[in-house]
Amino acid sequence: MRHHESLPPTPRHPLRLAAAAALLCLGLAGCGDGGGPAQAQAGPSGGAATTPASPSAAPTKAAPSPSKSPSKAPTKSPSKEPAAPGGPLSGKTVVIDPGHNPRNHLHTAAINRQVDIGTGHKECDTTGTATNGGYAEAEFTLDVAHRLRNLLRAQGARVLLTYDGDREFGPCVDERARIGNEAHADAVVSVHADGSAVGNRGFHVILPALVRGGSADTSKIVEPSRDLGTRIAGLFVRSTGSSPSNYIGGKTGLDVRGDLGGLNLSTVPKVFIECGNMRDPKDAALLTSPGWRQKAAQGIADGISSYLKG
Repeated sequence: MRHHESLPPTPRHPLRLAAAAALLCLGLAGCGDGGGPAQAQAGPSGGAATTPASPSAAPTKAAPSPSKSPSKAPTKSPSKEPAAPGGPLSGKTVVIDPGHNPRNHLHTAAINRQVDIGTGHKECDTTGTATNGGYAEAEFTLDVAHRLRNLLRAQGARVLLTYDGDREFGPCVDERARIGNEAHADAVVSVHADGSAVGNRGFHVILPALVRGGSADTSKIVEPSRDLGTRIAGLFVRSTGSSPSNYIGGKTGLDVRGDLGGLNLSTVPKVFIECGNMRDPKDAALLTSPGWRQKAAQGIADGISSYLKG
């Protein structure tokens, strides 16, 4: 599916964004020309832009007819550890959304159910992708989410996860958005890893497009989300040494999409990050390394912290 090509308005903090972009350039041999995002297709990771996965990737099952009402399953609160008192992020709320669920494949009928994403309907959730060695995206995202939670709590932030291994499937994409909205989060980050072709490498951050339709209206979050995403991209380079995607985003590390329910339905600043391509052996070697995952969590935490401190 083609992504939405319209770009958001000029960010509200151009000087700070320029600094973040400069950080991004330091991690590269050269920066992109700032052109529009590359054409992409939604792939096995389900919640982010991908190109078609290699033949070994599991096929996506056809979804049933749209449901008239979105999912409303209750979510357990996974947060049990208190934030550090008096830290630099004291008083701030961050929601981390670990993409997919390791048990989604056991509940195909439930996750294939269509839900309202504001501009249409999509599957409740997807299984996500995996490395050729069988390391699932959902395992990766939950691991990085835990590391990220620890780093942010150490700075005093109140941190919530959309789920913490306490559900048999999901949550659905509409519920993931609703959790951030109801928490009145100052920032939401959805963690993913891509499922693209071999040779496609690097990370990219997905920003919400300007979308108005049905129950979706991103007009108030486009600018702050771009600020958040640009900071994360620049500081992810510094922490991990990884380069921005060589197949999405014109080497900027940024992509804009209007077809993701998790972004369309958000009323608070939110971005997705695809930390690398699980189907490429070189990227997979990074994604399966606990040490690299800690660096990835640090880069995301640094970007969030930079954004929240203004």
